[in-house]
Order: sequence, then C-alpha cells, then structure tokens
Amino acid sequence: MNLQELLAFYDHDARTGRVVEALTQPKAKVEARGLVGSARAFLAAQAVQRQGGDHLFLLEDKERAAYFMNDLETLLGEGNHQVLFYPRSARIPYQEEGADNANIAMRAEVMSKLEALRGKVCVVSFPEAVAEQVTTRKQLSSNTYTIQRGDRISQDFIDELLIDYGFEKVEYVYEPGEYAIRGGIIDIFSYAFDHPYRIELFGDEVDGIRKFDPADQLSVGKMDRAVIVPDVQDQLVKEAREPFLDFLGEQCCVWAWDVRGVVDQLDKEVEKAEGFYEKRTGQTAVLRPGQMFTTGLRFERGLEALRVVEMGGNAGFTDRITVDFAQKDQPGFNKNFDLLAQHLKHRHEDGFATFVVAGQGTQLERLHDIFEDRGDQVKYQPIPSELSEGFVDEGLKLAVYTDHQIFERYHRFRLKDGFKKNKQALTIKELMSLEPGDYVVHIDHGIGEFSGLQKVDVGGKEQEAIRLKYKGGDILYVSVHSLHRISKYTGKEGMPPKVHKLGSSSWATTKSKTKKRVKEIAYDLLQLYAKRRASRGFAYTPDTYLQTELEASFMYQDTPDQLTATEAVKEDMEKEVPMDRLICGDVGFGKTEIAIRAAFKAATDGKQVAMLVPTTILSMQHFRSFSRRLKEFPVKVDYVNRFKTGKKMTDTLKALEAGEVDILIGTHAIVGKRIKWKDLGLLIIDEEQKFGVGVKDKLKTLRATVDTLTLTATPIPRTLQFSLMGARDLSIMATPPPNRYPVETEVGSFNEELIRDAISYELSRGGQAYFVHNRVANIRDVAGMINRLVPDARVGIGHGQMDGEQLERVMSDFIDGSYDVLVATTIIESGIDISNANTIFINEAHTFGLSDLHQLRGRVGRSNKRAFCFLLAPPLHALPTESRKRLQAMEQFSELGSGMNIAMRDLDIRGAGNLLGGEQSGFISDIGFEMYQKILSEAIRELKDEEFAELAKEEADARERYVEETVLETDLALMLPDHYISDIAERIALYRELDEMEDEEGLQAYESRLVDRFGPLPLEAADLLETIRLRWMAQVVGFGKLVLKGGKLIGVFHDEEGSDYFKGVRFQRVLDYLQSNLKGVQMYQRNGALRLRVEPVDNLEAAMVILRRLSGTSAPQKVHPPEMPES
Repeated sequence: MNLQELLAFYDHDARTGRVVEALTQPKAKVEARGLVGSARAFLAAQAVQRQGGDHLFLLEDKERAAYFMNDLETLLGEGNHQVLFYPRSARIPYQEEGADNANIAMRAEVMSKLEALRGKVCVVSFPEAVAEQVTTRKQLSSNTYTIQRGDRISQDFIDELLIDYGFEKVEYVYEPGEYAIRGGIIDIFSYAFDHPYRIELFGDEVDGIRKFDPADQLSVGKMDRAVIVPDVQDQLVKEAREPFLDFLGEQCCVWAWDVRGVVDQLDKEVEKAEGFYEKRTGQTAVLRPGQMFTTGLRFERGLEALRVVEMGGNAGFTDRITVDFAQKDQPGFNKNFDLLAQHLKHRHEDGFATFVVAGQGTQLERLHDIFEDRGDQVKYQPIPSELSEGFVDEGLKLAVYTDHQIFERYHRFRLKDGFKKNKQALTIKELMSLEPGDYVVHIDHGIGEFSGLQKVDVGGKEQEAIRLKYKGGDILYVSVHSLHRISKYTGKEGMPPKVHKLGSSSWATTKSKTKKRVKEIAYDLLQLYAKRRASRGFAYTPDTYLQTELEASFMYQDTPDQLTATEAVKEDMEKEVPMDRLICGDVGFGKTEIAIRAAFKAATDGKQVAMLVPTTILSMQHFRSFSRRLKEFPVKVDYVNRFKTGKKMTDTLKALEAGEVDILIGTHAIVGKRIKWKDLGLLIIDEEQKFGVGVKDKLKTLRATVDTLTLTATPIPRTLQFSLMGARDLSIMATPPPNRYPVETEVGSFNEELIRDAISYELSRGGQAYFVHNRVANIRDVAGMINRLVPDARVGIGHGQMDGEQLERVMSDFIDGSYDVLVATTIIESGIDISNANTIFINEAHTFGLSDLHQLRGRVGRSNKRAFCFLLAPPLHALPTESRKRLQAMEQFSELGSGMNIAMRDLDIRGAGNLLGGEQSGFISDIGFEMYQKILSEAIRELKDEEFAELAKEEADARERYVEETVLETDLALMLPDHYISDIAERIALYRELDEMEDEEGLQAYESRLVDRFGPLPLEAADLLETIRLRWMAQVVGFGKLVLKGGKLIGVFHDEEGSDYFKGVRFQRVLDYLQSNLKGVQMYQRNGALRLRVEPVDNLEAAMVILRRLSGTSAPQKVHPPEMPES
C-alpha cells in the first residue's frame, strides 16, 4: 500500500467533490472547515489532480509551509505538477549585506518555472515571502538568454553578456551569479536553475551542455539547453515591479490558511520596511517601501479576481461556500502501548480503516515486533512513507497515524539546501588549501615555510616541485612524488611554530622523543588487547520485547551509524569475550542513547551497570537522562557523587549491595572501596581521558573481566582509528541525527534590543538561555545589564574562579531550572547538556577559536525545539581576515555535525592529545598535527614488528604491496601544466590527491574528474598519472627507491640482507627475470643496499613493461565511467 492509494479514499468523497466543483467557477470563494494535520494536503492534492492549473498555497510561516510542501510532494508523486517552495529573499530591506544568494536563486527558479510550465506548478509559500514585489513577466523574458547545443557563439560574446547581467568572473563557480572560463569550457551558475551549467565549445560551436555539482565541480547530467537568468531582484531595481499575485495571473487558485492573518502579516512587513527605510544610510536612489512591498489592502484586492480556498477556520469572505470536514487530530498515546493496542482494536471494531505511516522501514518493523512480542492482535496497515501529521476522518471512517507522533519523536521537514552545501565546500577548501607563507612539516627535515610551486629543470626536462624555505634562507625542493612526506602545519591557532634549520639535529631529536612516548602508549593498548582475548566473561541473552520497545520510543530517528553501533555493542555483549568498545562521535550524536540501550540490556539480564563520569554535574545530568528515558521500564537508576551524603548515601550503598539498584551513575567514587556490587556486568565510561592515573589502573583490573563501553566526544582522527583498530573495537558516529534542527546562527554586533528580544522570546516559550562572556572582571556588570533589560529573568553567574562546590551548585541550579539565564565564561563548553536551554549568546565571538565556538554552540539545540546562537562581534569588515573567516564558517555550518568538518582541525589536535595522554599536546604543537599522525602510524608499525611479531606477520602476508612507500626519481617531463590548470592552490591540491592515491579504480576516477573539469589531458599530465602506477608496482616488487634517469632504470631493494624477503616468492620473480634477461640487467651491492639495474630504458612504457614482469601484475583494465543521465 502507498500514499497514492490512500489518497484514492477521497476520490468519491462528497465533501471533496463539493470543494473541487466550486473551484470550477471563476472568482469562487470556498471555506474548507475542520481540516486537520496532513488532511489539508490530501484535499489540495485531489484538487490539483482533478483540475490542473497553477496553485499558490500560503501557510502561517516557513516551517508549516515546508511541512505542507513535503506532504503535497509525497502525495502528488512524480505526476505532471511540480511542487516548488518560494522563500523570502532573506534580505533585511535596504541593507546590502543581508542578501542570501541561495534564496534569491530559489525565487528566480520559481518565477522562471511559472513562465515555462504554465498550468503545471504548485507554489508553497508564507506571507513574508509574498510580501516582496517581483519583476513583471515581460521583463523576466526579456532578461533571459537561452543557449542550446549546436548554437554558434563566441567566448567574447558570452563574457560581455554575463558582465552585462551582473555576473562575477571567478576561478571556480560555487554560487548563483558566478561564471568561469577555462580553455574551451565555460561554467555559468544561472539564478534560475539549482545546478551550474558547464558549456563546452568546439571553436565557436556549442558542443555539449552539462550540469555539475559545485561542491566537487563534477558533471552530474547532460542538458539540451542552458537558460541564463540574472538576479531579477537586483537587476531591475529601477524598473516596475508588481505583487507576486499579479505575476501568477488570473488563472491561479490561491489556498490560504487564513486570509485575515495573511493581510495582517503583510502590513507588518511594510511597517518593518518603512522603519529600515527611515534609518538607511547612504544616498543611493532606492525604491520606497510602497513600491517594494505589497500591502494587505492591495493583496485583498488582488484576491477578488481569483479563486480562493481558506483552510484555517477563520473566514475572510462573507459570500462563500462552506464545506465542513469535521476531522479530529491523531490522539496522543504517551508511548503507552497498552493504550495504543486497545485503541487500534476499538478502531477496527468500529469499522475504521487504520494506517500507520513512517518514513523509515525500521520504525514500522519495530512497531510490528513490539505488538508481536506483547501478543497483541491489532489490525492496521503500515505505509513506508512520510506525512507531517496524522488525522482521523470520521466521515470516511479513515484513521491515518504517523509513527513520530506515536513515539513522540521530532519530525523534520526537508527543503532544498543545495546552495548552502556549495558554500561549505568552498569554506572547507579554503581551510585546507596551502597558501604561500603557510608553515609545512617535512617528515625528514622538520618545519619550513611554503613559498609556492616552482618549475625545475631535471636533465633538460621541465618538472614542477614545491619550494620550502628553512631557517637561514635554505631552500628545499620537494618533488610532486614526495608530497605525502609533507603536511600543512596545524598546531594551536595563532601561534607561529619554530622553523627548523636544514641538516640540524633538533628535528631528529623531537621526532624520536615523540616516537618513544607514542610507543609506550601503543604498547599498553596492544598488551591489554591480547590479555582480554584470552579471558572469559558473561554472554548476554538476545533482545527481548522490552528492548525493542525502548529502542522504538527513542525521540529521534536512528542514524545509520547509531544502528550499526547499537548492533555492534549488543553483539559484543552476547559473546563470551569481555567487550571493550570505544564509541566516538560529536556532541549530540546520540552516544548516551547507545549507553542507555546497553545498560538496559544488561539490567534485563539481571546484571548491574556502573557508569563512570568525570564531573559531578555530568553525573546529575546522566542520572536525569537515564531516569527520564527508563521511567516506563522496571529498572532502578541511582547515583553517587558529592551532593549525596550521610544517610542517603548509606541507603544507596546498601541497596546496591543487595542488588536492588540496577544502574549506578557516579564520579570516580564509583570505583572506590565503599562500593560493593552484588553482580556487576557492564561498565560504561564517559570521556575516559579525563580521569587520573589511579582511577585508570583500577579500571584496568576490572576491564579484563567485565564488559566495558567507553564514550568520547573527541573526534578521533582517521589515521589514528586505523592504528588503534588492532587494539580496540571502535564505533565511529559521524552522521548527525537527521531530525535535529540546525541551530540558527547569526553574526551581529552587541545590541541591547537584540539581547532583550531574544531572551524574552526564549523565556516566553518556557526555555533558558546562556550568555557567554569570557572576562571574569566585569561579568557581574553583564549580568546586571541582562537584569535591567529583562527584569523578570532570574540570572545566575558561573566562572572558573569560583570554588568547585559553589560553581557546581550554580550549574546544578541552572539544570533544575532555578535560573533562566546563566552568564558564564567558557567553563560551560565542557559538556553540560540541558535540553531546555535553547538560546546562546557568545560575546566577543571573534576572539574564540573555531572549535571553541563549535563546542559552545553545541550546548543548545539538543531537543526538538528551535535553537538560536548569536555571535556578538564588531562589524565583519573591521575584523582581521582569520576571525572573519571563522565567524562566517560558523554561520554556514549550522547543521549539527557539520562541526566535524570545521572543528576537525583543532579538535583533532585535542583529540590525539586526550586519547594519548595530556603530554602529547606538547609534542603536537612542536611538530604539527598531521605529522604527528604519520609518526604515530610509523611507531605502531615498528612496534608490531618488534614486539607483536604474530600480528605483524599476518598483516604483511595479507598485503599485496610489500613496501609501504617507494621514492621515485625521474628526469621525465611530468606535471599538470599551467595552461591546463592555472590556479596554483588547485594544482597543489590535485598533486596531493594524486600522491595519496591508493588503487587503480581511484586513479581512473581521478583522471575522468580532470577531463570533466579541465578538458582532455596533456601529455605531461598523462605521464604523471602513469608514474603512480609505476610506483605501485615497485612497492609490490619490494623496491624502497626507483630511479628512472639517463636511459637507465635502477631499483633499490628495501630490505636488508638476511631478511625473510630474500627467501620469498617476490624475490624469486626478480631472480627469474635476471636469468631470462642476462643482457643489460645487472644486480649489485652499493652503500649496504642491493640494487637492480636495467638498461636501456628510454621511456615510461618500457619501464612499465619491465616492472609488470618483475611484480607479476598485468596491465590495468580501463573502467568506463557510467553514462550520464539526460535531463
């Protein structure tokens, strides 16, 4: 069963018939009363399917409009009608900086579709969006230029046309209003299409048109034509405008929630614009508010000539046809399954057709499992599809329920946010790219300064190399084949590192110190792992229906990572070997939920659970979230910390020993002498890196026999994950929960009105707010100011100079709701998590690092309420570039978990430090972060070779390539020439990507990406790609170095004499080759290394043939890229 079949219930419904019939009359006014939830979209879909034509739907606000649009899209499916969202242009009237290109583009797209697809468009919007007047149809078509395949046009003509249209010429196109020209390729991002176009010219003829994805700049489909529309809002400022209703034309049907409400809202918008018009600075000629915005009166007059349906119960027209649907809301079940089962049975007995819709199949399966395990005989039909709200239609005996209302989960709307992603791609690119003047670290020579790409002459052939400057003006050239040996220095922000001198011993000392320390840590880890493998623990039984019920009642939708992590934890628990799993994920990614599920599983099997947390505040918080989540279930949760003393403490300890407490949450006291367990089965550790050595040693003894689950919010860098893979079971949670709101982030200057309004709004919805002010000296004045602005707010103060207990009291009172606003220093970033606090101000935000801002913002938006973050800073143009970039990045990355991208850099630094003990941070700032990772994996490799030989041997046998890395030296012309790719930063990024390439499939994909973006490969570039294959084959043979110069090929063997390599099959192949080719092939010893020389080898092809024979590999098969879809 699907939603379209459900919609068919209304095919013969008399009420729906009356509404549709009425709409056949011009100027008809209809009131559809008593419509509930998603039923409004059902009526609309019926009318659209039966009548066709253009429709405009106006809902109260953006959020409701988005929900309605999702419902309508789902119901209409892939039919004839296109459903489009029409946003406001997000500009504050008369302010240049307020424009949001993405919204302007979405508006332009709607207008251009209305023009092109007459009678087949449904536009969903809200009053603020239709308040802004638009250009007329005539002007829109005269400002549109279409390019088709086969047209003849010159590059110069396009250049002039786009400059005329106000487009900006850039290196790479990321957002609407930009274009780029590279050779015979022109990229244009029109305002009326959600992808940029890539136009290929052959001479003056348009040879092909594709659309591409700005985030990775790769084509995604072929097109027949490109329609270029300028920014119609801006372009036509001097020209006539008209209300959006006039643009829609007289054939359009308007559906409004409530006409009176729309009129009031429009008048408010005009009033707001008048306020800005009075305050505006600068004397440029602008249109008056009356010319830019539609007043309520003008809107009402516009409706007179149109067909109008009101769906909200407040009738705006006296002369109207009224149809009453008398529907009811979906009843609330408070997650009570007895009530739900009973209700569904009654519905069935009363002859109702009952349907449950859920966007995720897993939710429907869970619901089915719960009823089956409980033995309930219930009748309902599941539909795997999404609706925003359920409803009950008594007239049709139809009940449609949504799973998110049954389980009280938050349901999120989906809107196109394509443009935002492009901006993020650009930001990440800027953060990662190498600019001259940046510091880099070379694994053999230490820290130097990057000073650009340089052409170097090698035996008369030109190659490109990276130029590094060291102390005392020494210069080091790094070939593009050794780029993996250098990395961008990322240490603590704002601290320039110490540049090394080439050939001095200081770098070598730093490197060996780090390596020694890393080895000690890694040794402990590997040893504990071996010990655990040998011991036996308790194997838990498979899931019961209680477990299923608990998991189904989770407020949010499970992310794929959360599902895999939950499965992995349960699998580990059901095995005899004691579990030791580390779960790592950003703030708010649902780690606590996994801990709750594991704890519940242990408790239902009669085992006790200990949860160890680093601070008293966190223990209170976890106690609250565990109790809240498990209140419907037969489990007793308790806590121990320093707020609990005397008799209460003694009672808890007695109950624990008697086995009456199932889950105990506490600080380090939990592993103390007073605590006696009856039967401990699971230990959960939150943020293990924050505990002292004493606690860690006690944990070690427990760990060998009890199942252990460790949670950390510190992102563990990818390379670290691999090195730890052998030592710990790791679950990484990298996907943000899909149903969380992004935190609305706004950068602005310190403004009392803004602060007052935001705090008052938060208090009016029963919430709490943070105000971060990082100066203890005048923190009381700030609290005083907030009291003055919002007299009825209860304001608390917290900072690091208070003594521990006092601070904990303030925090704990804030958690209990005794304060409305907490004015604090950054002390709050370390993990207090209050779902009721959903507004945060960060004062002087430009002085914070990215990860601090990200951590602070992570304090809000942790429930299903809308959250706000205000970054207060001086005007952007007055800030240094670094701070400006940081604040803009914060504004763009408002999605939860996008923090993984930005904060990855500085959090990585902390991450490694925390994971491997605090002293590591010192090393990291000496050598830079990426280099630290490289040394770490090197150390672990050496350690496995020396101490854990078994592990190492298994790994080496499984590896196809014998040597980790082969150094290549050649005198061939190899590079990406500037006439092919002119942008230096882009060339470096591409060189790096190529150098880190792992396999043939990746290399072929890389080649097709280059061809897609820049055209066919020149010879030097094709040879460069070929040498990567050469390097791989040398690794298979066992060469540590390969030289291809002066017509000779010399391979230097990696292993020393006496190694097992010389007894193995790889070396045997080399000997076979030597015997069958006596002429020109020679093996000899020099500087303690065995070498193989072959001559003459004049070109790349000859070298490839020789290495294929030596490595026993065949030529790679060409993989043809998949055909691109036509659109």
